[in-house]
Amino acid sequence: MKAAVQNHHARMQRVLDHIDRHLDDDLDLDALSGVAAYSKYHFHRQFTATFGLSVHRYVQLARMKRASFRLGYADAESVTDIAMDAGYDAPDAFARAFRQRCGQSPSSFRRYPDWGSWLMAFGPLDNARRKLMQIIFTDDDVTIREVPPTPPVAIMEHRGDRATLGDTIQRFIAWRKAASLSPETSPTFNVFRSERCPAVAADYSMDICVGTDQPIAADDRQMKAGVIPGGRCAVLRYPGNTNNLEPAALYLYREWLPASGEEARDFPIYCQRRLSFLPELSVPEIIVELFLPLK
Repeated sequence: MKAAVQNHHARMQRVLDHIDRHLDDDLDLDALSGVAAYSKYHFHRQFTATFGLSVHRYVQLARMKRASFRLGYADAESVTDIAMDAGYDAPDAFARAFRQRCGQSPSSFRRYPDWGSWLMAFGPLDNARRKLMQIIFTDDDVTIREVPPTPPVAIMEHRGDRATLGDTIQRFIAWRKAASLSPETSPTFNVFRSERCPAVAADYSMDICVGTDQPIAADDRQMKAGVIPGGRCAVLRYPGNTNNLEPAALYLYREWLPASGEEARDFPIYCQRRLSFLPELSVPEIIVELFLPLK
């Protein structure tokens, strides 16, 4: 069974690699099912079941992501050429799709890219690619640090079914933008006050925080002021952006903590997400660190 799963993953990885190398080609079901060596009558269902995206949606997002790079770093290329290469017949159709996906027009993104929104916009694509990753943590991935208290943070509390978390995140992003708190300069934290999937869905609880020295208005019904306390923490750096840190948290609690002889402190596990830029292209990547407070 394990060998069969590995074979399936290898065939699907070939498809992803082929898409990356042939974004300008006709990536239809006939071509891609042939790369995977699966029947075209079943391939699209197998692809969707594996990655959580249809083949068409995956290719569309991959082309849009490439277009965003070209907008940001190929000033000599016209928006029309970029739109055509992304599979759109007209610049206005591309502009509508780009704004819907990234929250900015192509021309606005070219001048002042909002990398925080960009990372979220292509999260589904990144998450799909990560489906084939088998991340194995070891003790070498964990460091113990004396972590200073955070600067003041604005906190938006999510209480209730995780299915509604997306709405809370969108309100948080809108508030942060209105306050001019860029993810490039203002740290973002998630404090996990419950399990990812509690026995009762309504018991899910998480705080979304952003660093700010701006006072929170007393009548602000969305945000409250606070701070994340400092102290000794076990810190696990997660490889890449993800909306599911449960495997990392389980490793810390189930394997690392019992073997370490340490005891957890009375503060929830939390993470920090921050932007980092690759020096050769200034392309952003997100760095996620998970903090388990220790006594």
